[in-house]
Amino acid sequence: MSPVLSVTTTSTEVWSVPSTITPLWNLKPDARSSSPRYYNARFEPRHYLDGPLSTNPATRLRQMLARPGIVVAPGICDGISARCAIEAGFDCLYQSGAATTASRLGQPDLAIATLNDFVGAAEMVCSLDPSMPVIADADTGFGGPANIARTVTKYARAGVAGLHIEDQVQTKRCGHLLGKQVVSREEFVMRIRAAVIARDSIPGNSDFVIIGRTDSAQVLGMDEALIRLQLAADAGADVLFIEGVKTKQLLETTVKTLAPKPVLVNVISGGLTPSFTSKDAEAMGAKIIIFSLASCVPMVHALRTAMRLLRETGTDFAAAQSMGPREFFEVMGLRDVVELDSKAGGTAFTSI
Repeated sequence: MSPVLSVTTTSTEVWSVPSTITPLWNLKPDARSSSPRYYNARFEPRHYLDGPLSTNPATRLRQMLARPGIVVAPGICDGISARCAIEAGFDCLYQSGAATTASRLGQPDLAIATLNDFVGAAEMVCSLDPSMPVIADADTGFGGPANIARTVTKYARAGVAGLHIEDQVQTKRCGHLLGKQVVSREEFVMRIRAAVIARDSIPGNSDFVIIGRTDSAQVLGMDEALIRLQLAADAGADVLFIEGVKTKQLLETTVKTLAPKPVLVNVISGGLTPSFTSKDAEAMGAKIIIFSLASCVPMVHALRTAMRLLRETGTDFAAAQSMGPREFFEVMGLRDVVELDSKAGGTAFTSI
């Protein structure tokens, strides 16, 4: 295990290329690094520019990344929030680790949730609309290379379009809290490399998207964060995610430095990143913007109000705002279930 870092390291080397995957690596050095760079011609953006959007969520996400416009993904935490996001017309969803930990476990984002917690939530969300790209938080990958490979495989089988893996230590915390610690560059690259190898081992030429995330900006500075993301790109990350970009200028610098790789920005109200709008982020060159707590924070406010009113008035009438059971179940896909039953010859729901 590489040591935890609290000071800048000077090493820029990545780990050696396994002979079993040599054909997928471009051994020509570029201006950024003399280290071997991952290359797979199949993932060239030009292959995803034309034609209708795929019903495969991973392929669909790659098409969205290759084409004009920013990908806006609201953070969802459960089936209700996912249904509401789909109803609102979003084209991509983000399964936040913090939101999932809160909704499934009632716990803070302090590395408490397990791989099974995350995969279970992802599988449920992806089942609601199998063609909808879902980007999922995978924290640190849940262990070493073998664990990370298992994480990628399980996420892909659940129907997730892509995941992000970060460089925090295993006892990680929300990226917008203080006291973060990160692993060495080498260990971060190892995590990304393991994820890429696992993706490329999935039968059928998987389009699963690997996102490299660094939390090092708040620990070691922006220069180190950009170096780490450059190394992640060399290791095969498809998208680069720098947590806690504090100014417009820093985001613009990040995008320019890491071009042509797509950059993801995470906006959390009251967090480290300013409240960029999706238009702001697109103008600054970001390709994906996620709003990690867009569902669970408003949910807390709404539920607090509802519980207070119920306690004070002895009824839930005010909080329900005239939404009856049928209206609620309509949001949850009632019509689809009734239609399916009818087409199959069922009669259980002819009157409902």
